[in-house]
Amino acid sequence: MVKTRTTQEGADDGYVPSPRRIERERFKRVRARRTTAVAALSTLVTGAVLFLVITRSPGWPRTRETFFSLEYARMALPKVLDGLLLNLRLLVVCGAAVLVLGLLLAVARTLRGPVFFPLRALAAAYTDFFRGLPLIICLLMVVFGVPALRLQGVTTDPVLLGGSALVLTYSAYVAEVFRAGIESVHPSQRAAARSLGLSGGQALRFVVLPQAVRRVVPPLLNDLVSLQKDTGLVSIAGAVDAVYAAQIIAGKDFNFTPYVVAGLVFVALTIPMTRCTDWITARMDRRRAQGGLV
Repeated sequence: MVKTRTTQEGADDGYVPSPRRIERERFKRVRARRTTAVAALSTLVTGAVLFLVITRSPGWPRTRETFFSLEYARMALPKVLDGLLLNLRLLVVCGAAVLVLGLLLAVARTLRGPVFFPLRALAAAYTDFFRGLPLIICLLMVVFGVPALRLQGVTTDPVLLGGSALVLTYSAYVAEVFRAGIESVHPSQRAAARSLGLSGGQALRFVVLPQAVRRVVPPLLNDLVSLQKDTGLVSIAGAVDAVYAAQIIAGKDFNFTPYVVAGLVFVALTIPMTRCTDWITARMDRRRAQGGLV
């Protein structure tokens, strides 16, 4: 028996789904169940094939002992987690500095008028240079080059120097993300703000930047995910983070299981951030499709 739809007051509104609609809904449910079953089956088959190929290979026993030793994993996990605290602190501090410096660079590149040309040129040169320079080379130059200058009052702490190199590189990428967001705002928004009596700076601050930042949240979160992974590169300067802690343990017996543990820890941090980015992106796309996001 088909139930009729009722209103909020509980009265019958007389709606009865047609047989065609009922059949369509039933077909959708059947198709959804079939799709889920096929996806689950194909995943199981693929996983089983990969498992058999890997475990039946001639070098698997030695590889399992060298890379997947439970004994070394239990030994490495506490020390890797202790080193991970340094990576998290670098992520928070460097992430905040990258956002501020990147926004300033983006604003400098979008300033109008010939008087601001030197500032625009310097900002463009900065972003071009550090976007083209590999991060590992930037780290080596800062970590080993700055102390070699023997400047008075300049730190030689590898953590601070490594964090500075991360900020220098990632601020160039984030600046381009912010600049793309600023330039995506239609010029009529700025013109409308000026017609209401706002100055150029006020129009940028209160009208353009809020819309630009809202539009570039997903790519900014992607850059944050990349920064979280690259904090492990400060280990080349001797800072004892998760990667260097794993290197110390692995160097004693030439067992590389600690590296696998450190990698899995980074993956465990990255996946929630990635899923959060996907959720925010999908939410913004739905709002934009409904006309709720300018």
